[in-house]
Amino acid sequence: MDGLLAQLQLHWPHMTLVFAAFVVAAGSPGPAVLGIMATSMTDGRKAGMAFAAGVLTGSMTWALLAAIGLTAWLQAFAFGLVVLKIGGGLYLLWLAWKSFRSMLEADTGALPAATAASIAQHYRRGALLHLTNPKAVLAWIAIVGITQSDGGNGTVLAVTLAGCLLLGVVIFQGYALIFASRVMMRQYLKLRRYIEGMLAAVFGYAGVRLIAS
Repeated sequence: MDGLLAQLQLHWPHMTLVFAAFVVAAGSPGPAVLGIMATSMTDGRKAGMAFAAGVLTGSMTWALLAAIGLTAWLQAFAFGLVVLKIGGGLYLLWLAWKSFRSMLEADTGALPAATAASIAQHYRRGALLHLTNPKAVLAWIAIVGITQSDGGNGTVLAVTLAGCLLLGVVIFQGYALIFASRVMMRQYLKLRRYIEGMLAAVFGYAGVRLIAS
């Protein structure tokens, strides 16, 4: 126990740096966060939380793969990252097309109700969004490198990943709960076409940039 506390005390500055970077990255309004917001407003709390859980699952999958060194192997083979970029870009373009179609649909004036099938689908969409994100691969490689600098061991890495997991739950599920409120959902109904148009533009731009990078 004393050895564990000594390790954590020694590497706490690096862990704090990782936690701060993770909060900024996870909380910034990128495709994943916008997806959580949009899903929560359009399909309700359960769907938004399922999408958020999928995003976190995808993120922590890359974290575990980075911890055992598989993402470094992927980075070493440029072809693997190229395939991931194309796949991620195409998925973002599909989300853009989905938002564009929603923008063109007639207003129903009704708040949606998520079904068990759609909740599972939203979870898969959230997971796929992060699993096809090559930036997540590089970010977790960097995080693992920081936690292992200056002699950090597996325990330090495990505690750091656990901390990121807890922060991810708070951030992603927090977004889902906030944007699934009745107030936000009714505002969405009033501004649906504008919001869906903005999402189509953001997802489309992100997809094109990812493929072209």
